[in-house]
Amino acid sequence: MKICFVLQRRYTPIGYYLAKLLHKKYNINEFCGYIFTRESFEFIKNQNSPKFNELLLDEEIQSRYKKEVVDWKYLKKLEKEYGLPNLWTYIELDRIIRYGQLVRAYPYDTPPYTHEEMARIVQVTAKAVIKFMDETKPDAIVFSAIGSISGLLLYQIAKKRNIKILHILSTRVGNKCTISGDYSNFEDVNKLFNQLQKNLISFPKQKQAAEEFLKNFRAEPEPYCTLDMTKNRPVDRRRQFNFLKPNKLLWSVYWWPKMIIRYLTDSNKNDYTYINPLWGIWDKLKIKFRVLLGFEKFYSQVDPKEDFALFTLHLDPEIATLLYAPFYKDQLWLIKQIARSLPLNFKLYVKEHPAMVGYRSRNFYRELKKIPNVKIIKPTVEGLSLIVNSKLIITINGTSGWEGIQLKKPVITFGKVFYNQLPMVKKCTTIEELPYLIKEQLENFKYDENSLINFMTAIFKESVDVDFVKIWKIGGDNNLKNNYEQLSPLADLMAKRLNLHSINS
Repeated sequence: MKICFVLQRRYTPIGYYLAKLLHKKYNINEFCGYIFTRESFEFIKNQNSPKFNELLLDEEIQSRYKKEVVDWKYLKKLEKEYGLPNLWTYIELDRIIRYGQLVRAYPYDTPPYTHEEMARIVQVTAKAVIKFMDETKPDAIVFSAIGSISGLLLYQIAKKRNIKILHILSTRVGNKCTISGDYSNFEDVNKLFNQLQKNLISFPKQKQAAEEFLKNFRAEPEPYCTLDMTKNRPVDRRRQFNFLKPNKLLWSVYWWPKMIIRYLTDSNKNDYTYINPLWGIWDKLKIKFRVLLGFEKFYSQVDPKEDFALFTLHLDPEIATLLYAPFYKDQLWLIKQIARSLPLNFKLYVKEHPAMVGYRSRNFYRELKKIPNVKIIKPTVEGLSLIVNSKLIITINGTSGWEGIQLKKPVITFGKVFYNQLPMVKKCTTIEELPYLIKEQLENFKYDENSLINFMTAIFKESVDVDFVKIWKIGGDNNLKNNYEQLSPLADLMAKRLNLHSINS
């Protein structure tokens, strides 16, 4: 068996050590990799056991577009075969190609390429990716996230060729993660859930664990990822300016000149994913300036006596909107539609994502403030306390919806998300129906505890305890080198999906 890993940035060491575990425990010897960033490429190339026999670097492919001549006939054929239903879907997903973001901090929004250049990039990428898949012929392909033209192409090609897809997904139930053949939902969880709903099967142990988890969550609600809790993020002015402390300031004085010198002498600085430290400094200064000015005048107090719906802002840019809900990327526009769809006595509470403090322009909040029934809530207020007191949760596809369901709140979503599977969740597919969905969820909401227990039972059955989100966010080879066995349950779940047998069994 040959397994292909799609490796990007902080996921690269995780992917490598998963391959090492599959090699060690299941005698898998053939690996190939599609890799983003040269640093990741060098890391994988320098590993000896297991060895990745074929490697393809995304940056090398993208650089070829300058000499490429657009072949519209080829692109039309490609669109017919892999369009969703067209090829713009691939471009809109890629935050660097389409918006110039990631290499520049949000809210920067200027595409670095023309329409024709984007077409050329799609063309060279498709040719290289198809050739890579033709030559390597993997039996399975492993994803951690799909956020680029090439990543989505790899996924669609694998799907069309019946290559086994292993997409690692957080279940947002404690530290549990699962593996799915579909990036937008928990494939195997859903199969079990449907059987549990029909009383065709039962898992008493997992059901008890699900009931216990729900009981504990309701007693003391806590986000599944504590790294994003308000208390762990610099959401106020004081914490935003911690970098001025002598030890941190000295580190900045040492680090930034080093990064600038490295940039000036680096022969690969023209890679499209390369982050220019000069722009990095400028963008960080703008963030600190916004924080220095403050956002207090835009914030409103929480009033426990009033009826309100809650909308939690998403991280931007992220695959939550770019991939799972591309037509709702403009959150300002969406908030305006939600506000006009609420009952007259309702307020819409808008809560900022803790990781986005200082990133959004002051004009963004100024425009929100113009909406009469909207209140912008301080980011220092914990989101779960708002969920507890809200009458309705409206989200694109955020964790706030999942937490709301567990707290027996009506939920409306706009994008693809795993908990859309539950019967009490309403997904808005056309904006004209939103006022009616809101009315239905407020007046005729039917909470279904049995369905939630069945769904969580299926999650407990088809997932493993690996804090994948924390490992990914911390990143780095040094954090895993001597402790990669913590990924063993995830490797075992991958092996289960591939029907592999341990060499010790």
